[in-house]
Amino acid sequence: MKPRLPGKAILTCIFNRFSMQHQRILILDFGSQYTQLIARRVRELNVFSEIIPWHAYDGLAPDISGVILSGSPFSVRDEKAPRPDLSSMLGKVPVLGVCYGAQYLAQTHGGVVEASDSREYGRANLMSLNVENALLQGMSPESQVWMSHGDTILSIGDQFETICSTHDVEFAGFSDINRAVWGIQFHPEVWHSKEGSILLGNFIQGICGCEGDWSPANFADETIHGLREKIGSDKVILGLSGGVDSTVAAELLHRAIGDQLHCIFVDNGLLRKNEFEQVLRDYEHMGLNVKGVQAGDRFLDALKGESDPETKRKAIGRVFVEVFDDASKEVEGAAWLGQGTIYPDVIESVSATGGPSATIKSHHNVGGLPDYMKLQVVEPLRQIFKDEVRRVGKELGIKPEILGRHPFPGPGLAIRILGDITEEKVRILQEVDHIWIQGMRDAGLYDEVWQAGAILLPVQSVGVMGDERTYEQAVALRAVSSTDGMTADWCHLPYDFLAKISNDIINKVRGVNRVVYDISSKPPATIEWE
Repeated sequence: MKPRLPGKAILTCIFNRFSMQHQRILILDFGSQYTQLIARRVRELNVFSEIIPWHAYDGLAPDISGVILSGSPFSVRDEKAPRPDLSSMLGKVPVLGVCYGAQYLAQTHGGVVEASDSREYGRANLMSLNVENALLQGMSPESQVWMSHGDTILSIGDQFETICSTHDVEFAGFSDINRAVWGIQFHPEVWHSKEGSILLGNFIQGICGCEGDWSPANFADETIHGLREKIGSDKVILGLSGGVDSTVAAELLHRAIGDQLHCIFVDNGLLRKNEFEQVLRDYEHMGLNVKGVQAGDRFLDALKGESDPETKRKAIGRVFVEVFDDASKEVEGAAWLGQGTIYPDVIESVSATGGPSATIKSHHNVGGLPDYMKLQVVEPLRQIFKDEVRRVGKELGIKPEILGRHPFPGPGLAIRILGDITEEKVRILQEVDHIWIQGMRDAGLYDEVWQAGAILLPVQSVGVMGDERTYEQAVALRAVSSTDGMTADWCHLPYDFLAKISNDIINKVRGVNRVVYDISSKPPATIEWE
């Protein structure tokens, strides 16, 4: 049965319609959280990539230059594990299996895959590299890679030969003796694999022969053309947030349909300090039709007494939809709701392609609209990553000050307040966040950080202030470096700077007496705490 995509009439693949003019790499999705990250790495090489769920694969199109088999939350030993017939691609085009993909290749060619004695997760170093092999050319001895699997390959059968190992994994990489088929048990697509881009370049450019004819410029052109053709004379209401994603989505729609676009910026009562006024000022120069709607009371009422993260996200999503339903009635002839959804939002919520990805967290603007709402959804950026969004925005001439803004979650400070939401907690976190972000700007550190935020913890601790005992809130500060939001490392900010920020927060924000700094990487810890 063909998988049902989430939502109704969602333009998930506007540019797929035009992708036939580009060389393409097909990525067979077995459900890994990193599948779309593979697609992003391919696009960094200016090669168009297309993801399809494994159960939707029915053969190769003539313009496919190569295939990558993704990882998976499944074990190849599971009864319900994905088991596609690969006979139509093996020996026809180059094939690279990653993690589950490699284990599936081994298992179906006489190899043995069993549960590992211990989970093989985290950084590892390659050994015994066969740099004469086309896949590994140009890689360094002991190159760092990222492992993430619970099974391991015990034997690879007679058809394959080993091309690299690690200290714990004998068959870290292997290749077919007679065909252009490779398997690797590590993830070259993640940031932690330091030379993963070299390996993927070897496969995409060297082995598959892709020249690289896809770019943010032709993405923008093709998307604008597709939007214009799809929307026609209809009106679109766009949820504008002031962030990079919604801004670029708005500019694409504006260029496609002009004054048919009506932008609405909702104050959900969970924004950063003074953000509502600042955002409205920022958009005055862009020629966009923007209306500000103050609906903070509606959101806070819906969140009253709720402490479960998923319940809070869903409550915000429900009110968000209700606000836009009200707004749509004021725009005569509105037929579409525009959103700045990007792929990290999607991959952590549901599989963008109907595939088997595990849900990490819900996003308020992912998954379509309820039946009562008469708007269809258009999401021009749904299949690209944050760094790609910025590249597209630069191509469109959007101001660097807007493109350089840190990502800010749609549910706002609600998911940075652990536990229930109150006006007082929002006030405290707004003040803390303001000191944190402005402090980075003043110190010249803001542009060195990919995303930063403050988290109000459901923890009170004992302190001493002015010879008096206090029992007040603790806050956590988070700052990460990343390129895509799928993986991230904590930022090594100067201790003197962190000390000053901590001192400023404790002295200036009534109700806080302790500040901690989050030094977790993603994975395993998400960037947001909820």
